[in-house]
Amino acid sequence: MAKDVKLYPAEKKGVLLELEAIDDLKEMARQVRRDIIRMLAMANSGHTGGSLGMADIFTALYFRILQHKPHDFWDHHDEDMVFLSNGHIAPVWYSVLARSGYFPLSELNSLRQVNSYLQGHPASESRLPGIRIASGSLGQGLSAAVGAALGLRMDGKKNDIFCLMGDGECQEGQIWEAAMSASHYKLDNIIGIVDYNNLQIDGEVSSIMGVEPFADKWRAFGWDVSQCDGNDMEDFVSIVENIKSNKSRKKPSVVLATTIMGKGVHFFEGSMPDNSNWHGKPPSKEDALKALAILGETVFGDF
Repeated sequence: MAKDVKLYPAEKKGVLLELEAIDDLKEMARQVRRDIIRMLAMANSGHTGGSLGMADIFTALYFRILQHKPHDFWDHHDEDMVFLSNGHIAPVWYSVLARSGYFPLSELNSLRQVNSYLQGHPASESRLPGIRIASGSLGQGLSAAVGAALGLRMDGKKNDIFCLMGDGECQEGQIWEAAMSASHYKLDNIIGIVDYNNLQIDGEVSSIMGVEPFADKWRAFGWDVSQCDGNDMEDFVSIVENIKSNKSRKKPSVVLATTIMGKGVHFFEGSMPDNSNWHGKPPSKEDALKALAILGETVFGDF
């Protein structure tokens, strides 16, 4: 395991846990899935499928890829920025934020509780470290990322801007207006990541409002396009690190990351129609216990 990994407390000031080894990242992703299940079961509310499906991607970002300083979030301005556009998968974001040191792990007990920092969609009025804007009104996140990238350009900074989106969300016209703007202004420090699972709350994306040919659309809007298995840690890390290390980027980049909704727990996984209800349904206490048994305990421990 990575150095000091068993001793790391999220509350410890001035320390960032970095997991260089792929096996360490996989172990953390499994713990993040445990966090998601436990948070949702405690709250008896929230979105299970998408949160589990994106656990590998969020783990890779926060424990290996991002340039960031969790304990100095509001004072440190030389870091990569993350915008979650599909805000209903907030539980996975809350887990990696807490485990990488943005706020105490104990806060994860309060998901969706009255007066909690951790609302069902990320909120900004409480100034929770790690979250710059409220999200949840689908289609708006990429516009915020474009604005942030323009702001960094004005300040002479070259940090990367990550925007997480859903494929169903890309039915929204605002996504494509923002995509066109990013290309027009040559915002080469934007890296979009799309949760490409072909599922939305009402059914399959391809049936509700098809987005194909998806990759060709992004290319037509002036973006560099990569595709990967978003539940394969090696594949995702390799793709994104290659983008970040490319100093000759001239265009915004997007990664179409194929994922399985509910990944990690077989009875949450699957396509329409059988498992569609797990998009926005929390696990029962019984389902949570079964899911935790399947996932197994990790060296990181539960909150």
